[in-house]
Amino acid sequence: MAEQVLRPHQVEAVDAILRSLQAPADGRLPADGLRAQCIAATGSGKTLVASAAARRLGAHRVLVLVPTLDLLVQTATAWRRDGGRTGAMVGVCSLRAEESEGVPCSTDPAELVEWLRDLDTVTVFATYASVGQGVLQRAHLAGLAAWDLMVVDEAHRTSGDGLKPWAAVHDQQLLPAARRLYMTATPRVWEAADGRRAPRLVASMSEDSPVFGPVAYRLSLSEAVSRGLVAPYQVVCVDIRGPEHGRRASLGTGVEEIRGARLAALQTGVLTAAAQENLRRLLTFHTRVAEAEAMAEGIGEVAARLWQRDPAVYPHPGRVWASWLYGEHPPVHRRAVLDAFASDVIEPRSDEGVAPEPVPAALRVLSSVKVLGEGVDTAYCDSVAFCDVRGSMVDIVQMVGRALRVRPGDGKLASLVVPVFLGRDEDPDDMLTSPAYGALTKVLEALRAHDAETIEALADSRPRSGPDRAAEPQPEGKEEGDDGGPVTVMSAPARELLKFSAPRDPAQLARFMRLRVIQPEGAYWRRGIEACARYAKETGTGQLRVPYDFVTPDDWSPAGFPLGTWLADQRRHHKAGRLDAGRVAELNAQGMVWSHHDVSFDEGLTAARSWAAEHGHFLPPATAVWNGYPVGTWAKNQRAAAKATGAGAAALTPARRKALEDVDPGWCPVWDVGWQRAFRLLQAHVRAGGGVPGAAGELVVQGEDLGRWVRAQRHALDQLLPAQRWLLVHAVGLDPAAADERPGRLSQDDKWALNLRAARRFHAREGHLNVPRKHTEVLEGEGLEGEGDGATEVKLGLWIANARRRAEKLTPRRRADLEEIGMRW
Repeated sequence: MAEQVLRPHQVEAVDAILRSLQAPADGRLPADGLRAQCIAATGSGKTLVASAAARRLGAHRVLVLVPTLDLLVQTATAWRRDGGRTGAMVGVCSLRAEESEGVPCSTDPAELVEWLRDLDTVTVFATYASVGQGVLQRAHLAGLAAWDLMVVDEAHRTSGDGLKPWAAVHDQQLLPAARRLYMTATPRVWEAADGRRAPRLVASMSEDSPVFGPVAYRLSLSEAVSRGLVAPYQVVCVDIRGPEHGRRASLGTGVEEIRGARLAALQTGVLTAAAQENLRRLLTFHTRVAEAEAMAEGIGEVAARLWQRDPAVYPHPGRVWASWLYGEHPPVHRRAVLDAFASDVIEPRSDEGVAPEPVPAALRVLSSVKVLGEGVDTAYCDSVAFCDVRGSMVDIVQMVGRALRVRPGDGKLASLVVPVFLGRDEDPDDMLTSPAYGALTKVLEALRAHDAETIEALADSRPRSGPDRAAEPQPEGKEEGDDGGPVTVMSAPARELLKFSAPRDPAQLARFMRLRVIQPEGAYWRRGIEACARYAKETGTGQLRVPYDFVTPDDWSPAGFPLGTWLADQRRHHKAGRLDAGRVAELNAQGMVWSHHDVSFDEGLTAARSWAAEHGHFLPPATAVWNGYPVGTWAKNQRAAAKATGAGAAALTPARRKALEDVDPGWCPVWDVGWQRAFRLLQAHVRAGGGVPGAAGELVVQGEDLGRWVRAQRHALDQLLPAQRWLLVHAVGLDPAAADERPGRLSQDDKWALNLRAARRFHAREGHLNVPRKHTEVLEGEGLEGEGDGATEVKLGLWIANARRRAEKLTPRRRADLEEIGMRW
């Protein structure tokens, strides 16, 4: 199938990616491969960009990583249908054949190696979960070849707090690839302060990181809106009053009664907003399955009540459709519900057995719980309602993205519906302190991850003058901002973007945007300076030599502040030239120690202690990160310093060497660190009562296949140093004379003959070769390598399927062998 014609911005993106990922003039790629980022607005077609880039790069072996099963199926379909990708496609996930749109899937490393062994052009789609479980890593250890291109979709999941589970994505030793392309719409995701918790970057893909590479292409949301690629949007705030909604009305009010009242108010508020804003397809997001189901089941009754109250405003309940989805629904059911959600008509139910005529749909409401996640196509949706924002910030960012996706020419306005639960007597303008605005704060922060330029402009602190200023209503009296300057008064366009059920004071709204949405970092900065002053007072040193893991005690103000990591961040920003001069001066006044050399070792040592306590050793891979600190790179640098010799070498001092030996005496071995890490993991396993593994895949610890490692040591024992041999024999009990009990490796001809014998036996018994894919044929008395008394299990179903897929590559003799016993191609 021919590939879809790219739109102009997609052509720009592909060209930029090719420039970043082109091989050097000498043809030699860096040891870690070439890397680049593509940051483009949600719904702008990053999937097609990746597929086109793979084709233009001539990449035969491509690995595409996605966060969810739904997105895996959708992406594979798009690469085949719209991207025109040829060759085999394979999934590394748990989907069954009927769920994967014809893509064969497996989580067995050996099976994957067998599938891909003879394929020239192949695209493998895998979930991040398969990386976390080590499936792909074990496949590479078993002989899977390196990738020509690795596409990391929704790549922000692999940064920030998300880096630890998916660190192997970036590791060239574990997942080798000539090129990596990281793609996302939201490279930076902030989570605001909540009580004592500091605002923090949940995800952050730095501009020119050695991990992610340079930004090859960027398309902001505001630019995508101006090009008509993404829907313009508005935030619709629905005021819901009543003390029972936000808190218990009395001691006699139970939790279930409160939830019921809250849900009824939500259903009324959502339907009212839909009628007022002319919404047609509305997604409502929840964190509890029961609430999503109840939301959908109760919509019809509430719609009928509202229609009876005012039929001129609200649609007839027969034209209102509602359903719900959650993560455990089968993919087939999800697709059916999503198809119904996208339809323009409603198929009424009939009790007489005669189906009535379909009616035009006025409103469709689909409630969901953790199912419509990253990248899943919901372009027919025109609005989302945030009925519960207790999920992670990354999930909320993705919810916002659902409403922004638009098909070219739709011309829709995306609406983000946010309930504001006000107490019965609460002043709506108490926006700076009221918990009622917590959901709105989170949604605006999530929207900022997509469109920082527009959201930050809503609280521009620059005073305005002239006609625009004069035309706006001004608060009475002279107002001053937190810094003594003129207060920000939100402009008319900003007030159009933020809609409330009842008018809000423009000055208060602007303060809310600035202090609770735009500048949580500013408030965080002030807390940091306050913690610095208290630290200086308590220690009396006059210098901010603060341990990396230091957190202010509960009796300090501020309490629980991570001062050590905060100061490390300021040093890093200062070194990169990103720290404002005014902030530099403030820190200098507190006795800041800027020299990275003076403090970096203490920071690294703290991270090293924590990493070793968690893993049982201090032999981290170079990509290891601990609480945001690059502990793997730091360890590598310390080993280099420990081994440095000669004049001018940056040698490790005896005191620092002693400190690291206290963490782990074997932190700096004479031999390879990878060998030492595997040995220590095996030693810990044996000391805990385990045996020495003898086969690949038998024991995998911290991503290390210790069974394969043990076999490699037996085969290469003569090449090891005497000390290494002594450790293997005396510290873990390895018997160097033990024979490898696994049978020898068969030739391709031997394998073919063995499988053909199994196929003939199956055909003789069943009369056909319609072998189920998972069928295993047991050849009794036909053991391998002349072992006539043994038995061999042959994965016949898989072999037949592979033979059909590679029919054109089989020799005439082999095709004839199969056709003789009834093979149908």
